[in-house]
Amino acid sequence: MNLPTSFSRRRFLALSATVGLGGIVAACGGSSPSSDGQWSEFSPETSGDLQIVKRYPSTGLVAGTVRLPISLADKSGVLGTSGSVDLPQQLTARIINAETGDVVHDAVVAQQHSENLSVPYWPFVFDIATEGVYLLKLNIAPNTENAFQIEERKNVLTPLVGDQLPPFDTPTTDNNRGVDPICTSPDGACPFHAQTLTEALKSGKPVVYLIGTPAYCKTGTCAPALDALIEVATSLGDAVTIVHADVYKDKTATEAAPAVQAYKLSYEPVLYITDKNGKLINRLDAVFDVKELRDSLAAAGIS
Repeated sequence: MNLPTSFSRRRFLALSATVGLGGIVAACGGSSPSSDGQWSEFSPETSGDLQIVKRYPSTGLVAGTVRLPISLADKSGVLGTSGSVDLPQQLTARIINAETGDVVHDAVVAQQHSENLSVPYWPFVFDIATEGVYLLKLNIAPNTENAFQIEERKNVLTPLVGDQLPPFDTPTTDNNRGVDPICTSPDGACPFHAQTLTEALKSGKPVVYLIGTPAYCKTGTCAPALDALIEVATSLGDAVTIVHADVYKDKTATEAAPAVQAYKLSYEPVLYITDKNGKLINRLDAVFDVKELRDSLAAAGIS
């Protein structure tokens, strides 16, 4: 795509840079390198005004329903639930076509989500009809904007809503398939490794599939994501089949596990929700709490 001179490629990359690309995948939907090269939680550069902290992946957004979770920062850093700033329960944003300047959505509303998370987030969900570069502008921070790109569906390699979720033989308690440990939950392997994803997709039930590594983002989103899934599972019973796959092949956390490679992921966590036929009907990327998970499952008819 050729961007007009008023919206250069450099500007797009600056505005759309994910806070969180490190190692093999973008861990926890939000981390960045410190001066010593280690990855620490959220370090956006801010100039004193309120800033948008991007919590969604840089790739894989296509026309249709788009979900853009964001957090907030000021000159002191990313704003958390335990800070002195009174964070809004609701944010409103405008969605603008970056190439034409046309307003696509004048008022998109996002509610704060923070259950069991140290950093709250606001997920904006709206529809986009065509490919291109767009801007998200917060009403409470009119001088801040964040760019995102809607790609052609054929160019996206990861599973998308509307696709059949590809089967994959995920590691199980009976067969780790070269992944050790199969689950990095601090409490030992979580309950979602009894069967492979391939087997789950043949169950005739909706499937919830989580790819994430709780051990390597305990204060981020993977551990809370798995905790949310465990909490929700207790009330779902046999209504759904749940599978979890970790991100790395071993404790060195240097090589992506086959589950990550199979879906060509560059970020985590990712949660997929299918119908009983294995068709992908929703996907939660990078960050979600137990409330958004429950709402997403209910919208899919799973409760």
